[in-house]
Amino acid sequence: MQIEILTELQKEQLQSIIDEANNIVVCCHRRPDGDAVGSSLAWAEYLRLNGKNPVVVVPDGYPDFLRWLPGTETVVRHDRHTEKAETLFHDADVVFCMDFNTENRVGDLEKALHDTPAKKVLIDHHLSPDVDTVLTISHPEMSSTCELVFRLVWQLGGYEKTNRNFAIPLYCGMMTDTGGFTYNSNSPEIFYMISKLLEKGIDKDKIYRNVYNNYSEWRMRLTGYVLYQKLNVMRDMYASYFTLSREDLKTFHFIRGDAEGLVNMPLQIKGMKVSVSLREDSEKDNLIWVSLRSVDDFPCNEMAGLFFNGGGHLNASGGKLECSLEEAEQIVRRAFDYYADKLKIRNKDKA
Repeated sequence: MQIEILTELQKEQLQSIIDEANNIVVCCHRRPDGDAVGSSLAWAEYLRLNGKNPVVVVPDGYPDFLRWLPGTETVVRHDRHTEKAETLFHDADVVFCMDFNTENRVGDLEKALHDTPAKKVLIDHHLSPDVDTVLTISHPEMSSTCELVFRLVWQLGGYEKTNRNFAIPLYCGMMTDTGGFTYNSNSPEIFYMISKLLEKGIDKDKIYRNVYNNYSEWRMRLTGYVLYQKLNVMRDMYASYFTLSREDLKTFHFIRGDAEGLVNMPLQIKGMKVSVSLREDSEKDNLIWVSLRSVDDFPCNEMAGLFFNGGGHLNASGGKLECSLEEAEQIVRRAFDYYADKLKIRNKDKA
């Protein structure tokens, strides 16, 4: 298996950066998901096992179904502990930027990240990295940033000394960023990595349950409401979308993470190519969060860039719109019309 991704020069540079650092910050993007949290925690654990004392700083909260991960109790939230977080950035020797490609993706942490005197190292799998770093490790072809972390630790020769506290968040991030290994996960190396993580004694079934079977009663009711009343299916184009208004969120006692995975569900409809969710921000007017999922070769990242001020991966992307929910619906329909030629051709059922 070809696990290595660094040139020999990059490997030596990364090892030197780690060896020389005393104050290390590991950070990720705002509204962190499983891959952002998992890669940050796993990389921090690897650094600890190498005698360092890193601190994971996140811009804001992450879903409840990730709070069981080992190491989350030490995470510093910028929105709750602003002064402490910004002091950590000011005093850092090295900042590892995990799972984001531009500084504006860290939200209110952007100024602290931009102004830090520390060396910055980017470890990410999104397109077009644009962060001023001493070392950029960017591989958009990888399934997740957690996959990148596995490869880095393996190439640095440190995998044997890792433990369950490293393996659990790593597997969690790989799992969530591939929808339970249902997209962006056809590389044989991924499953070799999983086999090695299992050797660390992780319970992959329990990790799955902790993430996907850990919702509230209201999340279940929200799911039924979305599928029965809010789902719009364009049968002639194998496309669908649904909306969630602020009133909907209030009715179903929405908490962060409750919408996770809903956008994937319409793809269970036979022949469906793309699914889009539009969610009104719970506080800010005229702000719509957009999630896109697709199958096979339909480029939802391209759609996200053209219509939703976003981007991402071929089959999993996101964006945002500054408009009303009604206007956002019209934009979605225009996006479907724009891609009509691709959407009207039904996917072949061959594997």
